[in-house]
Amino acid sequence: MAYYIGCDLGGTNMRAAIVNSETGAVSNLEIVPTLAREGPDGVLARMVNLFATIIGKAKMSMAEIQGIGIGFPGMLDMENGVTNFITNLPGHWINVPVAAYIQRATGIPAFLLNDVRAITWGEMIFGAGKGCTSMVMYALGTGVGGGVVIDGELVLGNSGQAGELGHITVDPVGPLCNCGNRGCLEQYSSGPAIVSAALKAIAHGGTTILAEMVEHDLNKMTPEIVAKAALAGDTIARNIFDQAGTYLGIAIADSLVHLEPQRVVIGGGISKAGELLLEPIRRTIRERVFLIPLDKVQIVLSKLGNDAGVIGTSMWAAHQLNKRQKI
Repeated sequence: MAYYIGCDLGGTNMRAAIVNSETGAVSNLEIVPTLAREGPDGVLARMVNLFATIIGKAKMSMAEIQGIGIGFPGMLDMENGVTNFITNLPGHWINVPVAAYIQRATGIPAFLLNDVRAITWGEMIFGAGKGCTSMVMYALGTGVGGGVVIDGELVLGNSGQAGELGHITVDPVGPLCNCGNRGCLEQYSSGPAIVSAALKAIAHGGTTILAEMVEHDLNKMTPEIVAKAALAGDTIARNIFDQAGTYLGIAIADSLVHLEPQRVVIGGGISKAGELLLEPIRRTIRERVFLIPLDKVQIVLSKLGNDAGVIGTSMWAAHQLNKRQKI
């Protein structure tokens, strides 16, 4: 039985746990503040301490951990274990040799992976994609991330950035995205996009209970509030989710004709809206996809929840070490 550490680094917190590579069981999960203002040196030192803490709580030694996987939000040189550009973390994260630092400090081989690709890999191995050989994942949250698995391998592309599905163009004359493109999926189906649509509807005097639900304090508006209003029968709120699902369906339709995966997995906080999103997604796919048999593609919700990142990063470390052994 082999054990790995998975770590999910975010702008606010970092999560780490020990994962059983045979069962996917997560144990000794710890969450600590990232304190990103301390810069790479401070964050990585805290990360090493976090790993030591969970190993100690598990009454294990460093030698009993086979590998460490770390998920970062941003662009990585995964071959060399170096960060190129990290989003939402202040400090100079360009060309930081994270894997070498962690391995030197712990004696355990370390591997990096983009945070949403890590979620994708976790869902593939132990979640909604288990049993498949091909899968596409869309993760809906503050942004829209993604990942692609073909023939049991995560598709990373020439530079490791493949899978940025949130930046598929769904409207060529749409709003400017932070990435520099126009009409990206992220501008329509992310949490901020849903909130923005709700605030716009209120400002335009639409007949809706949305303002009442936040006691007319529009700063309290969230995607969850919009979903509750939709489930309560609010037409405007339902239309907002219908639009988000429709644009997501356009992007997924492109993925289907490009890749014909066995499964499309929808994850992230916005996916909790369930059928509010899934119904327009399925409708849009039926309207747009004719070249592949849709009865062979499943559109499903993710299963691993908040553990997806630590499971995915830990299993990425396992996957990389297995590949080394086969060489």
